[in-house]
Amino acid sequence: MQVTLFFMTPQQLLLKRRNTSQKLPPMGRSPILADAYDLYPAAPVPAGSISRGFRAIARNLAHNRNIRVDGYIGVFWQDFKKHLQSAFAVLGIQPQWIDVSLALKSESEINNLAGPCLGGNDPLFGKRFEGILVDLFDKRQLGSLHPDVQGNCTIFYGCGAGLIECDGPLVYVDLPKSEVQFRSRAGSINNLGVLLPTDPKTTYKRFYFFDWPVLNRHKKAIIRQVDWFLDEQRPDQPSAIRGDTLREAFDQLSHGVFRVRPWFESGPWGGQWIKRRIPQLPQNVINYAWSFELITPENGLLFDDGQHLLEVSFDWAMYHNAREILGDYENRFDCNFPIRFNFLDTFAGGNLSVQCHPRTEYIQKHFGEPLTQDECYYIVDCEPGAEVYLGFVEDIDPVKFGKALKGSLADGKAIDVKHYVNTEPSHKHELFLIPGGTVHCSGANNLVLEISATTYIFTFKMYDWQRLDLDGKLRPLNIDRAMENLYFDRKGTRVSEEFVSRPVEISRGVDWRLVHLPTHREHFYDVHRFEFDTEVTGYTEGSPHVMALVEGSSVIVETKDGLRRPFSYAETFVVPAATESYKLLNAGDRRAKVVKAFIKPESVEKRRPDVP
Repeated sequence: MQVTLFFMTPQQLLLKRRNTSQKLPPMGRSPILADAYDLYPAAPVPAGSISRGFRAIARNLAHNRNIRVDGYIGVFWQDFKKHLQSAFAVLGIQPQWIDVSLALKSESEINNLAGPCLGGNDPLFGKRFEGILVDLFDKRQLGSLHPDVQGNCTIFYGCGAGLIECDGPLVYVDLPKSEVQFRSRAGSINNLGVLLPTDPKTTYKRFYFFDWPVLNRHKKAIIRQVDWFLDEQRPDQPSAIRGDTLREAFDQLSHGVFRVRPWFESGPWGGQWIKRRIPQLPQNVINYAWSFELITPENGLLFDDGQHLLEVSFDWAMYHNAREILGDYENRFDCNFPIRFNFLDTFAGGNLSVQCHPRTEYIQKHFGEPLTQDECYYIVDCEPGAEVYLGFVEDIDPVKFGKALKGSLADGKAIDVKHYVNTEPSHKHELFLIPGGTVHCSGANNLVLEISATTYIFTFKMYDWQRLDLDGKLRPLNIDRAMENLYFDRKGTRVSEEFVSRPVEISRGVDWRLVHLPTHREHFYDVHRFEFDTEVTGYTEGSPHVMALVEGSSVIVETKDGLRRPFSYAETFVVPAATESYKLLNAGDRRAKVVKAFIKPESVEKRRPDVP
C-alpha cells in the first residue's frame, strides 16, 4: 500500500523533502573518537542557551503583541506556522498571522528584476543582483500590513518580515546554503517570488545570482536587530538562541580559532579516499568527489550549549565581525571571507574535467566579480604515477586545440588530451600554482587540497572525457569562454619553472621548521607549512590564517587567551586576524605538518615571520 505524505512521520516527510546522502546534524553532541575527523565541529555557548522545539519558542515569544519572523529562502513556512500556532494554542494564545509574501511584486515583475542577472541562455553563469530586498516588494502593499487593531498577538512571517516596522521582537529562521540546495534538489522549495519549483540546476543558478545576494544584504542590514536566531534544518524541532548570546559567540569566535561544518558531494570523477578515511560518512554513495572544508558563502557554523546543537550560516559571523576576522584586509574584502579550502578526491576515480578559470579582467567585465578563482593544488596524498594536468605542451597550436575540443563536442569522440596539455607528476606535499587562465585538472589517484580564492563557480570546462554526470547527462562545456581566457604561453618548461612551487625553508628551531611554498605573483594569498614534533608558534600579523593538518594524527591550537581546541588529520580550521598569536601543539606520535594560507601583505615592508 502506498504511504501518503499525510501519514508520514516527520522524519519520513523530511527525507522526501531533501535530496542528499548527508545526514542532518545531530540534535546534541556525541562522543568523538580520538583523532577522528569531526563531521559536526561546534563552538561552545553558555549552558542552557539553546532551546529546542516549538513549545520553547512559543514560551520565549508569548508575552509580545507583535512578532516579526523573518528568514532565509528554503524555510518550510507553512509547516513553521502550523507548528508554532499549535504551540501558542497550548498557551491560550491565538495569534493573527500575516504572510509578508502577499506584498511581493508579481512573479513576472520579480522575473523582470532577476532576468538581467541570469545570463540569458547560459546554463551556468550570470551577474549577481545589486538590489536590496525591498525592491522585490510592492511598497504600498508592504506598508498596508499592520498589526491586529484589537491588540491581539500579530505574527508577520516570511522572507522580508524584518522590513515591517512595528514594535516587538525580530526572529530570524536560518538555513545553511548546503541544506537549501538539498531541499531544492528534492523540488520541495522555490526561488524568491516564484510559485513553482524549477529543475535544481536552474534553481541553484537563480539562488546564486539573485536570491542569495539580496537576502544576504538583508541579513547584513539586520544582524544587530535580531532578537532570536532559529535553525530550521529539523522543521519539526527547530533550535533557538537569543540574538545577544549568538553575537557574543561570534565575538569570541573571531578572537580564537574555529572550524565550519564541512559538507560532501559525489561527482562523476569522484574517488574513494574520503569514504575510506572518514567512515562515519554515509557509505551507500558511489563516491565523494568534494569535501567543502571552507567555502564560507555556503558553510554553516555549529554551536553547542552542552545539550543542544544549533547551526547558522557563516555569513552572520562575517557581517558581525569582519574586522576581527579579516584584520588589515576588511576594506579590501568587505564581509567576504576570501580564502577557500576544499578536497578533490580522485583516488580510484577519474580525471577532473579539463578546465580553466577566468582572467581577472574577464570576470570583472562579464560577471561583475571582483576576484577570479586563482587557485593551487596541494597534494595531500597520491598513488604512484599520479599526475596533474597543468599548462600546455611546448608545441601547442591554439587553433588546432580549439578545433579538437569543438570537434569532440560535436561528434562525441575522445581526444588525446596529452597531445595538447602538459602533465606534471604529483608527489605528496607538492603545490601546483593555477592562476586564472591556466589550463589544468587533477588526474586520477590524487587527494588534492584545493586552496583558492572564494569565487567558486566560475569554471570553464572545455573537455570532460566524454562521460556523463551522475544524472546520466553530459555536463555543460564552455569552450568559447575558455578559449577567450587561456594563456597559451604557459607551456613547456615554463610550467615546471613557474607553476610548480619550489619550497624554501625560512626559519627553524630545535624540532620545528617553517617552509614557504611560494604562490604565483597573481595570487593574493601565500602558503606556508609548519613542520614540528612538539610545538610551534604563529603570528597572524593582520591576516586570517586558514590551516589544515596534512600529516600527523592531531594537533591542539592554543591561543594567547588560553583557548585550546583540538583538530584531527585532514580538518581545516581558521585563526582570525584578531587572535594575533597561537601555538600549534602536536598531539600525535609523529611529526605534524600544517598547511597555512594567508593574505599577502599589500605593503612591501617585511612583516614579522612566524617564530617559535
